[in-house]
Amino acid sequence: MGKRILLVDDYPDALEIWGLYLRSLGYDVDTADDGLNAVAKAHARHPDLIVLDLELPGITGFEAALRLRQSSTTRTIPLIAATGYSHLKDLEQAKASGFDAILLKPCEPAALVAEIERVFAEYGPQPSGTQDAAGLEQHTHQKR
Repeated sequence: MGKRILLVDDYPDALEIWGLYLRSLGYDVDTADDGLNAVAKAHARHPDLIVLDLELPGITGFEAALRLRQSSTTRTIPLIAATGYSHLKDLEQAKASGFDAILLKPCEPAALVAEIERVFAEYGPQPSGTQDAAGLEQHTHQKR
């Protein structure tokens, strides 16, 4: 089974096109169409990487990223912001929210894959954690 990717976007065509392309390359892809669903799926399925739109219904991608970074079970999952925002303030807010990379939309599926592979090469798929003798979760990689 390939690396697990969670794609989050409220635009169904983006989820369909990117999902089909990633699956054709061997990735195991799950999708969510809002921020709350994204956080829930990340906790339930422990993806290796999340591609997260910034403007989502429910809670924004910024808020979803903050929630993911605050949880011990999701804080080390690499996050890529996929956004149409190009203002410096928004890009800085994305980094402050805990994103590891930013991908400007629209983009071709091949550009998405290139960014995913770059992030995997830099951060690697993060282990979901192991239990020590006291039952505390330990991660071999900490948030950068």
